Amino acid sequence: MNVVSLFSGCGGLDLGFQQAGFNVIWANEYDKSIWDTYEFNHPNTYLDKRDIRKILPEDIPECIGIIGGPPCQSWSEAGAQRGIDDTRGQLFFDYIRILKQKKPLFFLAENVSGILAGKHEEAFTNILFHFKEAGYEVTYKLLNASDYLVPQDRKRVIIIGYREDMGRIFEYPSAIDRKLTLKDAIYDIKDIQAIPIDSKIKKNSLKIPNHEYKKGSFSSIYMSRNRVRSWEEASYTIQAGARHAPIHPQANKMIWVDKDKWIFDPKSPKPYRRLSVRECARIQTFPDDFIFKYKYIVDGYKMVGNAVPVNLARILADKIFLDIQQYLEFGLCYDLWEQKLPKQLTFFELNEMKLN
Repeated sequence: MNVVSLFSGCGGLDLGFQQAGFNVIWANEYDKSIWDTYEFNHPNTYLDKRDIRKILPEDIPECIGIIGGPPCQSWSEAGAQRGIDDTRGQLFFDYIRILKQKKPLFFLAENVSGILAGKHEEAFTNILFHFKEAGYEVTYKLLNASDYLVPQDRKRVIIIGYREDMGRIFEYPSAIDRKLTLKDAIYDIKDIQAIPIDSKIKKNSLKIPNHEYKKGSFSSIYMSRNRVRSWEEASYTIQAGARHAPIHPQANKMIWVDKDKWIFDPKSPKPYRRLSVRECARIQTFPDDFIFKYKYIVDGYKMVGNAVPVNLARILADKIFLDIQQYLEFGLCYDLWEQKLPKQLTFFELNEMKLN
């Protein structure tokens, strides 16, 4: 069950697949600010640090699957939405280029919901066509991570393909009834002081690793809507920008005063502060022993915010693992039956026997 990870980031998707039983043997990440974090938390995975455009398929080991999230800034609703016209958006085709050459049994690609915007319909359809042309039965779905044991509203497009000879398509797991909240994620550390940081991390003795938050002013864009969720709610989306981290639920919800203008409640019993990097990581369902290495706090928020929530990754990986396992077991059984049973039995008859 060896898999390869592309556009790995800090490895949230990778960790979920490892928890499901896969072995991530090789990964690629070009952002040097992430390398220390990835290598520290994935010591058994080889990290290739080159630009993916310079990597040849023969540089990558054989694998049963390829996973990864090509850069999403080009498709983000908060960005310029240049999509496939942006060089970052075009990196999807390097993912497909490698997929065509390696021909693993499956692939998983993750991206922001903005990729489904009407202006990107032609480009997205083209991407799906290339996945299909590579020899895969492809399905995609817009999922909210809050439906999969993640205490956060986070909508992402998941594209999964099974190689055509598997004879099946991926069926997305049903939403889980239990919804996790901010209380589930961070209530137990509410009384442990988080350290405010301007920019560069200073040496300090934190009881919990990465429990530091970005201090400083809040922009007019930030103050254009409420940024506080209560303990009994799921968090807002954890973003990659430090200045856009949600407010800790210790404070009252913000007060609307005018169109696109909110203020902090002066009667709030506790102060307003951004969630710490560790609190954001918990909301992304990273375990506390997953340590983020960074010199500047903005890099900590970036790594956490760009990651696939670990629990979502694991639930998807669990289903893929089961499908692959059944396919491989059936293939082995077919080989044995072909040797022992009368030759006049057809493959379809053998298949019916297996199903019965």
